[in-house]
Amino acid sequence: MDSPYKDLDRPPLREAALRRALLVPGGLWRELDVLPETGSTNADLANRADEAEGLVLVAESQVAGRGRLDRRWTAPPRSGLAVSMTLAPNEVPVARWGWLPLLAGVAAASAVSRFTGVEVRLKWPNDLLVGERKLAGILAERAGSSVVLGIGLNVSLHEEELPVPTATSLLLAGAESTDRDPILRALLREVEEWYTRWRLAGGDAQACGLATAYTDACATIGRRVRVELPAKPTLEGTATGIDDEGRLLVAGPEGQVAVGAGDVVHVRPAG
Repeated sequence: MDSPYKDLDRPPLREAALRRALLVPGGLWRELDVLPETGSTNADLANRADEAEGLVLVAESQVAGRGRLDRRWTAPPRSGLAVSMTLAPNEVPVARWGWLPLLAGVAAASAVSRFTGVEVRLKWPNDLLVGERKLAGILAERAGSSVVLGIGLNVSLHEEELPVPTATSLLLAGAESTDRDPILRALLREVEEWYTRWRLAGGDAQACGLATAYTDACATIGRRVRVELPAKPTLEGTATGIDDEGRLLVAGPEGQVAVGAGDVVHVRPAG
């Protein structure tokens, strides 16, 4: 493998410094490992999900990364953040676990906006947007009694390196900094803060403020959307809000419909 110091604009993550900053007594995060390369950080952690809550795995290069609906996610080495973590909110009713990917979206958008100065919005359920272009995606997968939560964030990709024309990166968005170490620290601390609040509230997104924070950050709400559902007619209407289970509420010709993330093929502006 090429030396990670060959591209000085994309230095390697400093694993030891990240551990010192994030693995603190009484904190959520228990282990943090940085791999030079792997297939999928989510898949790697899924095999260890029952070991403990608070495992964090980061890959400098991810060759088989996946998004929702098994879409491929690729990026040049060290050009972004590919990080997965294990969470086990066993005291929270499983019916409320659907809020976890939305929680991660709120945390990631807040951390990135605050550190880089880039205005980041959310596309339901949990894509991070700059304008209409995708900056990051989030994938939550059940693994035994735990959830593996993966975040893929484009940091220093140039236009010709983008996986699709509708994507973007912090560099292209004019970020004040593209230093991945502090971005990762801010992201994991924000996830821990929101997760702790949500868990202490028994998963009640209204009580802990998560529902309000998500609604305020969501660019989908209030827009006309077209929702493509498997084996069902396409639903068109206005996205009016999020229900208590984190589902998107769409007011269409047949009235208001609640759409779960697991049911949706695509949500996009109508017209």
